[in-house]
Amino acid sequence: MQKGRHRDSDEHYKPIECYGAIGDLYTVALVAMDGSIDFMCYPEFGCPSIFGALLDYRKGGSFKLAPIMEEVEHKQQYIPDTNILLTRFLAEEGMSEVSDFMPIMELGHAHNLVRRAKTIRGDIRYRMICDPRFDYGRAEHRVEKKRDGVLFISKGEDRTVLRLRSTVPLKIVNGAAMAEFKLRSGETASFVLEDGRHKGPSPSAAPHYVADSFKQTMNFWQDWIKKSKYRGRWREMVNRSALVLKLLTSSRYGSVIAAPTFGLPEEIGGVRNWDYRYTWIRDASFSLYALMRLGYTGEAMAFMHWIEDRSAELEPGKPLQVMYGIDGHKELTECVLEHFEGYRKSRPVRIGNEAYKQLQLDIYGELLDSVYIYSKFGETISYELWKHLTQLINWVCVNWQQPDEGIWEVRGGTREFLYSRVMCWVAVDRGIRLARKCSLPAPMVEWLKIRDDIYRDVYENFWDRDLKTFVQYKGAKTVDAAALLMPLVKFIGPTDPRWLSTLEVIQRELLEDSLVYRYCVLKGADTGVPGREGTFSMCSFWNVECLARAGDLKLARFYFEKTLGYANHLGLYSEELGLSGEHLGNFPQAFTHLGLISAAYDLDRKLDEAQ
Repeated sequence: MQKGRHRDSDEHYKPIECYGAIGDLYTVALVAMDGSIDFMCYPEFGCPSIFGALLDYRKGGSFKLAPIMEEVEHKQQYIPDTNILLTRFLAEEGMSEVSDFMPIMELGHAHNLVRRAKTIRGDIRYRMICDPRFDYGRAEHRVEKKRDGVLFISKGEDRTVLRLRSTVPLKIVNGAAMAEFKLRSGETASFVLEDGRHKGPSPSAAPHYVADSFKQTMNFWQDWIKKSKYRGRWREMVNRSALVLKLLTSSRYGSVIAAPTFGLPEEIGGVRNWDYRYTWIRDASFSLYALMRLGYTGEAMAFMHWIEDRSAELEPGKPLQVMYGIDGHKELTECVLEHFEGYRKSRPVRIGNEAYKQLQLDIYGELLDSVYIYSKFGETISYELWKHLTQLINWVCVNWQQPDEGIWEVRGGTREFLYSRVMCWVAVDRGIRLARKCSLPAPMVEWLKIRDDIYRDVYENFWDRDLKTFVQYKGAKTVDAAALLMPLVKFIGPTDPRWLSTLEVIQRELLEDSLVYRYCVLKGADTGVPGREGTFSMCSFWNVECLARAGDLKLARFYFEKTLGYANHLGLYSEELGLSGEHLGNFPQAFTHLGLISAAYDLDRKLDEAQ
């Protein structure tokens, strides 16, 4: 258990790193160290928010539960190997605890959020305020008091209805449900927020529901994590990252979202505020790869089915989209929530993501690499999926020379990016390997020629002889941290002279201590969006893996363990780290956690080999 940091900032907005995440494999809620749930979309990841105080403390809505105490110290921890969160409050009056969790729907629940307050020592007064705001704070609602709690009924188009059950009396104040109550040592009070449209008897009405669902939820997570095959040096951090990736995986569809939030800024007060509640082909493929390394073939199989469905929908000669909704829907139109002031006044607050229209050629490499790993360690892919993949590889063979927006989704125009070119090579290479390994039909002569053409193009047109590095895009004089994946995908050897020289330039240009920027805006990396961003935590883990594979195990371990120290008090990471180590961007971020798993796995193996 670790005490959280509180940084001087806008008094109405807590640091992003002061939150923990709970979820039910359909959605995620963020719980602050002061007991306030300030973000939650409902009932699924891509649905409108019901709590959004993280993006507007007045209009977003929140669910507060905490003791009324002065000079209180907050501590927070997960029950080990679970996503059940405990928030403790320590003061002269005594000690209390709030337990937060979401029961798994497959166990018979209906998108329930359970909160339980308990006094450990002393006689302590508590205050609860449940103040939902529907449709991203755009819809009004009415409240009805019932015998077993209250109903919140949205007047918006979605007609969402929430029921709040309580073991203490509730009153209605300005559209919110409130309660003040006292608990003596050992006493508890419980609150269950659930889908009020649920027909028939609700499990939450049972007298022992909270205790029983607590045990069920704890058993579910502990049973899931014990299936991990990782037994290495950083097991606690790897397990936590695996639990985060599982939280971001849709139980219904098998897809993996990039993060459960939208609008959290990459720069405080800046405009880099995106919606990450979608399934990027790239991010999901990386997540699949990380989970496969840990032995989770069931999640990999579910994602393969999701990919097969997306591939089957394609018109002949058409590429995959960069991203989709969790259910596979294609239209992700971007708009601005003008009424939200944004986290610490970082505007605009966007929902939807126009990047779905971009061309990003690298996604085929990540996808085919994951399919190859799945076929190697999971199950042989179906002939139907192979036919769809063959069409995608053929499309890459025709279009690999096109300029695109690249892995970082720049909005400053298309270029011929190094990383996109390398991943086109990976797509064709893994297609060839799959065909050979599984004796699948393929135009091998054509694929071999294209693979070699791409390889020569990278060496001849992306290598700068003066700088002695592979550059970010054709004609550039800058490097890109995405190049760190070149040896990891086996495009180049980890000790090849050209690679070691490139790694040296990346260390010099993009590294601060153990932390890595994804590119250098100050030296010509035009992203099309103003502002400066922090170091990109996933790139910091890529750097560790490159150093380990290059043989510098001591430096790799040093950097890795330093970077682990930038996790929040619960072991969670956002997308980036700011100038003072604050977390920036959407949170928690799948990209960062899968990078951690990959680096830990590879570094641990290298250290064992060196003994």
